[in-house]
Amino acid sequence: MTPGPPKRTPPTVPELDLGDGADAGHADIGHADTGHAGQRIDEGKGRVFPCEGCGADLRFHIGAQSLVCPYCGHVKEIDISEDAAVEEHDFSATLAHARELREKRRARDESSESGVAAQEVTCDSCGATVMFIGSLVSSECAFCGQPVQVDAAKQVEEILPVDGVLPFQVKREKAREYLRKWVKSRWFAPNEFKRAGVGGKFGGVYLPFWTYDSLTFSHYVGQRGEHYYVSTGSGKHKSTQRRTRWYPASGSFQRFFDDVLVVGTASLSTKLLRKLEPWPLRLCQPYDQRLIAGFLARKYDVELEQGFREAKVLIDEAIRAEVRRRIGGDTQRIHSVNSRYDAITFKHLLLPVWSLGYRYQQKTYQMVINAVTGEVQGTRPWSAWKITLAALGGLGIAGLGALLASR
Repeated sequence: MTPGPPKRTPPTVPELDLGDGADAGHADIGHADTGHAGQRIDEGKGRVFPCEGCGADLRFHIGAQSLVCPYCGHVKEIDISEDAAVEEHDFSATLAHARELREKRRARDESSESGVAAQEVTCDSCGATVMFIGSLVSSECAFCGQPVQVDAAKQVEEILPVDGVLPFQVKREKAREYLRKWVKSRWFAPNEFKRAGVGGKFGGVYLPFWTYDSLTFSHYVGQRGEHYYVSTGSGKHKSTQRRTRWYPASGSFQRFFDDVLVVGTASLSTKLLRKLEPWPLRLCQPYDQRLIAGFLARKYDVELEQGFREAKVLIDEAIRAEVRRRIGGDTQRIHSVNSRYDAITFKHLLLPVWSLGYRYQQKTYQMVINAVTGEVQGTRPWSAWKITLAALGGLGIAGLGALLASR
């Protein structure tokens, strides 16, 4: 569903300590011309937001939820129109348009020497050339460090524009605090790892996600099982056995699914990113380049149609759970479920993540942190002796229980 009009200033999460001071990330990203003041370079291919005080590049400040100059401290509020909204889009119509653009791209690639989209943007600060290739749509100058962004809508015209942004709420220092607590809570991790913690530099990145809405109609056929108990044997051999009577069950129902979330990138582990849920999507703001100034952002590489196939898996799981609830009884058998998906709409969102890769004993591990809720997920080393000790302890408890039961 489309959220209502947002407030003029991006919302914050009061229980989180946002801290003070500019929190510069990696780079800027641009998707489409939002009409806001910003210095364009290379005939409109890139954009920076110069400070009105000293001319340096403004960055999004997590604590202030505004643009802040990291040099002179000048603050520029991000004014968002009262009637702005994160809009839903028709899925079928967009797919038809995407197929048309894909054919144009295929024809263009066949006539070019390479099928990889690439574009050069000249740094406005030192004049160096920054190359954008593939899915990367933001970077920073390797010579002077100034963030440089490319307007992805002009780079590859078939890219679907971003509809909404969930601004960073958790500062880098707070993310490290959450990570330290997470490491210390891993009982099965090696003691050395828990003492040393996780080292490395956090990267603040906006990752692409899809949300899908759909009205479904499902018809199911199955059986409802009801348990009953009978006594068999006699004397020492007497026992009670559970048996089940089965009754036919069928029916139909409608259900509306709102904002089914699908990860739109393969640059980080999808399994880890799914564990960062839930996201407070009600806090999303209409896309504005100024909201992500100073952070790295990535273009989606999970296409819209593929994303809905993944959303259908989640929807179908929920429908089967609903079917079991409707069949009722003590247990259920589902013979068939046929579902229709109507009124499909979608949104393309950028959600904020702190990410970090680190090495421990020659192995690489990955950490991700929800930059709004502070949820931490990651891969980590395991202690073999702690796992063995726990397994032996479990066997000992089980053996003691069996011994007591036999007396």
